[in-house]
Amino acid sequence: MKAIIFAGGAGTRLWPLSRKNSPKQFGRIFNGKSTLQLAVERITDLFSYDDIYISTNEQYVATVKEQLPKIPVSNIIAEPEKRDVAPAVGYNFVKLRKEGYKGPIAILWADHLIKRPQQFLWSLKQGEQIVRKNPKQFVMIGEHPRYAENNLGWIKMGQKIKDKLYEFRAWKYRPEPAECQKMFASGEWVWNPGYWIVDLDFTLSLYERYVPTMYQQLLVIEAALGTIREAKVLKRIYPTLEETHFDNAIMEKIPPEYAVVLTPNMGWSDPGTLYALKEALTEKASDNLERGLVYNLGTKGSLVVNEVENKILATIGLEDLIVVNTEDAIVVVPKELVSQVKELVKKLETDPKLKKYT
Repeated sequence: MKAIIFAGGAGTRLWPLSRKNSPKQFGRIFNGKSTLQLAVERITDLFSYDDIYISTNEQYVATVKEQLPKIPVSNIIAEPEKRDVAPAVGYNFVKLRKEGYKGPIAILWADHLIKRPQQFLWSLKQGEQIVRKNPKQFVMIGEHPRYAENNLGWIKMGQKIKDKLYEFRAWKYRPEPAECQKMFASGEWVWNPGYWIVDLDFTLSLYERYVPTMYQQLLVIEAALGTIREAKVLKRIYPTLEETHFDNAIMEKIPPEYAVVLTPNMGWSDPGTLYALKEALTEKASDNLERGLVYNLGTKGSLVVNEVENKILATIGLEDLIVVNTEDAIVVVPKELVSQVKELVKKLETDPKLKKYT
């Protein structure tokens, strides 16, 4: 089995801690290691370095090489432009097909944390066995929800097949808060981390069926791979691929019988928003996450980060708030609105005077 770790995101939801030139997956904020390095480390008991691929943006290739010197350079796949997950997966898959690979692929992410990696490895092994036995089967890995997080995708489980393995019924991306509370209380839904084990050829056949225009464009790229035309064709075709997520392009369209759900208790979290970062690094919801020269008086459940030396950041009586102070930007936001940080960055990008701060 091959593993593709996707590391091309800009991390705008973690602004201003994460910037376009230094996205969150490369920040060494977890005991001196980045989430990209941790993502590779946790699977090396199951995969050789030759079987691990890193999909990233062209501008981050040098950083990937520096952080992952054991990954073969040929296994770093550079997307010429950010076009969301469906084009990235398709491009990686046709590239592996052109190299002659057939069989299961694990789709993984560079910006997550997992507290119980052995449970995660168990699910990858189980997923590989299922796909080898039945290539026309998508294996989703779900995480037991710890609370009603409406900024995530959710997977609805069906009948239990065996221990930690269920039929797939439905999925929902970012449900409304009230609906999310009901889903959480029902016990029928799990978080969707976006981890899949799939067969390469079967997945590309779904591209042909559900996103035929994109598939034909990918075929043009595939034909040019390994030739003197590769760079030119890739730069011409890839930016024209529809900018859409893998969930929307493929997952929402396949019949439920094509998928199953594994539910290991792996302690997964996506520190993809500032509050999720706090949740991942604290034991209790009421705990604060503090970094830098800060002083909190009566503040609880908050993230308070100060990256400026010789300047104190003090708070009084805050609750469930995000406060981040960097050299050139300050953000203050309640946890329930933290998902709007991404929208804020988009607004800043449209202003010539403010774009440099993104």
